[in-house]
Amino acid sequence: MELNNIKPAEGAKHVKRRVGRGIGSGLGKTAGRGHKGQKSRAGGYHKVGFEGGQMPMQRRLPKRGFKSALLQFNAEVTLGQLNAIEATEIDVLVLKQLGLVPQLAKRVKVIKSGEITRAVTLKDVLPTAGAKAAIEAAGGKVAATA
Repeated sequence: MELNNIKPAEGAKHVKRRVGRGIGSGLGKTAGRGHKGQKSRAGGYHKVGFEGGQMPMQRRLPKRGFKSALLQFNAEVTLGQLNAIEATEIDVLVLKQLGLVPQLAKRVKVIKSGEITRAVTLKDVLPTAGAKAAIEAAGGKVAATA
């Protein structure tokens, strides 16, 4: 390969369409814009979603739902995941290091899914009522949050 042989990739370059340059070009007279109307004129167009004065789709449909921006700071772990952890004292930092909750998580909740067979101590991790009962039945405890 030499510098004088370098070419752009196949299909990367294409000839610009020259409109309004006579009848023989195939794009003379109306230049591919059709006849009359707002779209045929220079600078003539409408805003996105405009439907000719009819109530636009985004305003006809009802508004539904809400997704809180705070949800990204909440995380969940299951009893089954806690059972797999070797540490006996479990807090948010341990769960982050093991990759069970995202790094952004501030509040972690333990949900009753799976089983726990060994005693663990939860610090700054809130369990649901069912999960708390299962942890205490296995000999573990839930430390009060600071």
